[in-house]
Amino acid sequence: MSSASPAAATRPAWMGLPLLVALHILIIIASNYLVQLPFELAGVHTTWGAFTFPLVFVITDLTVRLVGPTAARQVVARVMLPALLASYVVSVLFFEGRFNGWAALGEFNTFVFRIALASFIAYAVGQLADIAVFARLRRLPAWWVAPAASTIIGSLIDTFVFFSVAFWRSSDAFMAEHWVGIAWVDYATKLAFSLVALLPLYGAALKALLRQLPAPLPVRAA
Repeated sequence: MSSASPAAATRPAWMGLPLLVALHILIIIASNYLVQLPFELAGVHTTWGAFTFPLVFVITDLTVRLVGPTAARQVVARVMLPALLASYVVSVLFFEGRFNGWAALGEFNTFVFRIALASFIAYAVGQLADIAVFARLRRLPAWWVAPAASTIIGSLIDTFVFFSVAFWRSSDAFMAEHWVGIAWVDYATKLAFSLVALLPLYGAALKALLRQLPAPLPVRAA
């Protein structure tokens, strides 16, 4: 007799953990590179990474909605260590946004490792917070409440855990002094983009995915 859960039996065949894990890692790798490319938007200094990393929250929220919080936590557990390694490698190879050659991997960079570790911790804590909030609110009739609330809280935790671990009393004097203000700007940028652009994307993706399901998914407790 098959031991597959009802949720797993009704989801599309391609929506498996390996694909979700790969999507998370791909977004993390891209964001670790793009965060090193700053630009100015309407007088606000930000980076391209602020527009890519929030996609992780969209994927997580869709996972919770369609296959439940347990599967979403399994994705986070499988992503954490590969993400730590990928964050370090990408940050060393493309330190300050330029390719430094493969030889750069031959010397351990403590400054970059601290940033990679901050990314690792922030990802884990932020995603687990996002899952917890979304799981509690997903039964509400208004589809947008759960993803909006989980993104507001998850992104806040992710942002400030990352900047505090990476730059509190850092060897980078400027970041050590200004990380709080920079974190608030980064959070505001990500939140505005998430609510204006990614929340509608979540709604459209959810509608499209639900059309592929042969039967309604059972509601599972968080």
